[in-house]
Amino acid sequence: MTQATATAKPAGSFAPLAQPTFAVLWVATVLGNVGSFMRDVASAWLATDLSSSPAAVATIQAAATLPVFLLAIPAGVLSDILDRRRFLIAIQFLLAGVSGTLALLSWQNGLTIELLIGLAFVGGIGAAMMGPTWQSIVPELVPSNTLRQAVALNALGVNIARAIGPATGGLLLAGFGAAVTYGADLVSYIFVIGALVWWKRPKQASDPLREHFFSAFRAGLRFTRAHSKLHIVLLRAAVHFAFGSSVWALLPLVAKQLLHGGAGLYGVLLGAVGAGAIAGALTMPALQKKLDSDGVVLASAIATAAVMAGLSFAPPVWLALPLLLVLGAAWIMALTTLGGAAQAILPNWVRGRALSVYQMVFNGALAGGSLLWGFVAQAMGTPHALLIAGIGLVVAAILLHRIRLPRGEEDLAPARHWAEPEMADEIAHDRGPVMILIEYCIPAASRDAFLRAVHGLSEERLRDGAFSWGVMEDPTDPELLTEWFLVESWAEHMRQHRRVPNADADLQRGVAGFHVGTEPPRVRHLLGVGLPPDAR
Repeated sequence: MTQATATAKPAGSFAPLAQPTFAVLWVATVLGNVGSFMRDVASAWLATDLSSSPAAVATIQAAATLPVFLLAIPAGVLSDILDRRRFLIAIQFLLAGVSGTLALLSWQNGLTIELLIGLAFVGGIGAAMMGPTWQSIVPELVPSNTLRQAVALNALGVNIARAIGPATGGLLLAGFGAAVTYGADLVSYIFVIGALVWWKRPKQASDPLREHFFSAFRAGLRFTRAHSKLHIVLLRAAVHFAFGSSVWALLPLVAKQLLHGGAGLYGVLLGAVGAGAIAGALTMPALQKKLDSDGVVLASAIATAAVMAGLSFAPPVWLALPLLLVLGAAWIMALTTLGGAAQAILPNWVRGRALSVYQMVFNGALAGGSLLWGFVAQAMGTPHALLIAGIGLVVAAILLHRIRLPRGEEDLAPARHWAEPEMADEIAHDRGPVMILIEYCIPAASRDAFLRAVHGLSEERLRDGAFSWGVMEDPTDPELLTEWFLVESWAEHMRQHRRVPNADADLQRGVAGFHVGTEPPRVRHLLGVGLPPDAR
């Protein structure tokens, strides 16, 4: 259900839970994630029994995250062009099938390290499809002024599950075996599927400009390639999580080799991470009053590195537990801050695709980092791998601190200020390419200022659908400057009319302000023309 527009009153941290649909889906997701963490702790621990190789153990983490890296963009495209509710239901059935297979194989003692890695990969495919879709429905469930709070609550929900799921999974694994643990995860999907079936998402009206897979795929790539602010978020996230992945990939080995514990201890350690994340989420509002987004990410990196260093010295369990509480708090601070920065700069029309790129970078960093630190641990030992990763994280965080995260304060609602083009005949949607020409009359005294301003439009044109852009002058009339951009089809240009946000509309009005004359800048549309059939 689509909620009312934002009011001016600042929203509290738990304001999104006042929306019934968001609250029901949030609770169901927490229950589902509890089951997923139970499955993950069972798989991670079974890997240490099935293989003594640190690289093989770390490969479980890599296998679960690699599909998100490989399939994130196609998943984002599907989330933007399919019915998101039905798509999510189908994904839940796929993930339930993975857990059911793991339960059956465990019951029959048929699991091998190869099967475990393969099923982790299939589960990763489901996670790849679900991630951008689940994030994309959030703006449908809450008012726009509570979007950041909803993102934070989703992260909090994951970490509530992280506090409960691993510890419960470890206890079930130690007391009843892997089959029961996987079976409990299978049951958790009933709640998620039930909540999605209960959600009565309004049917989307038929749209003649509805995007198809390949055109939507290309539009998403153009948007992310042209969005300089998104690039900053992606860079900061990739570096932070590539180094930070070491502690997640090596934690089973920390529990077994350095702390000399079993499956129960491993679950308790993960539970401590989740509990720390809950505490971190609850203290985030107070921290944000003292630090900006960049300060929060830097503090998170330093705290995470300190935990890595502490674990590398094989501390006693009573000291390891508070270290992991700190890790959980630091992790959610980085995750919420970077994820919120990405959400805040994305318009709704491309949200799923752009978030899928963020998820691709995030999980690619986790997968690549897990493999890297697994091999480093195998060559140099787990303690040295943790120390090297911690030092690298702090150095990288300090170097990248000067590249400031975007604040996301622009108005990204569609402006719809472009006039509909007047054409002699109706144009087929697949006609293209389309060249749009905008002619400005610019006095010589304003030429340099105009060129600086109009070049500021290039990123906006490329984000919203153009694949090429430029400015040309008429040699017979130096005051006549023409901005041009190319769009792949007439339908894509009509979509461009819908996409331009209010923030960019203000920029366009500023550029048009340099134009002199009684009439506004002239806009022309040119269509590509091929040879007639009899000339081919």
